[in-house]
Formats: sequence, C-alpha cells, structure tokens
Amino acid sequence: MFEKFKKILYEKGEVYLRVKVRPGSALSLVREIMDSEEGETVKVDIAAPPEKGRANVELIRYLAQEFDVKRESVIILSGKAEKLKLVKIINK
Repeated sequence: MFEKFKKILYEKGEVYLRVKVRPGSALSLVREIMDSEEGETVKVDIAAPPEKGRANVELIRYLAQEFDVKRESVIILSGKAEKLKLVKIINK
C-alpha cells in the first residue's frame, strides 16, 4: 500500500505522511489510505498500547521496516500524544 509513498521517498529523499493510528491492535498494519481535502491519510493499526509512548515507538518501528530505512529516519513531527500524526521519513 505504500508504493506511491516509497516512490516519492526514493525520488525526493523524503516523504511526509499524515497517519491516523489505532493503538492496541493485534498486529501493526496499514488499514487503508483515505483521500480528503487535506490530502491522503494513512490509517495504521498499531500493536502497542497508547501509553508511555509505546504506540509511537511501534509506529516508528513499523514504518522504518515498511520503507526499509533506519528508525532514526522516521520522525513524528506533530501529534505525538494524538491519534492523528504528521510523520517525516528520510532516505539516508
């Protein structure tokens, strides 16, 4: 599901994702990509509880794995304590 975003990452060296997380799921996976007036939002189930930053750590791990980058290359720019987040991924 991330093919479009991976292409942008490899062409431009970075990509920004609007991510809506659903913590506490059995598995970390992309649920869907929604179109809206603000752009595309990626809905992601996260296999970690929303406490003490665990869901954010799992989101970073999951996105790093999916985009084949180091965890340090995945940065949550906004929404660290919210379900809706802006994430930047850098191709280092």
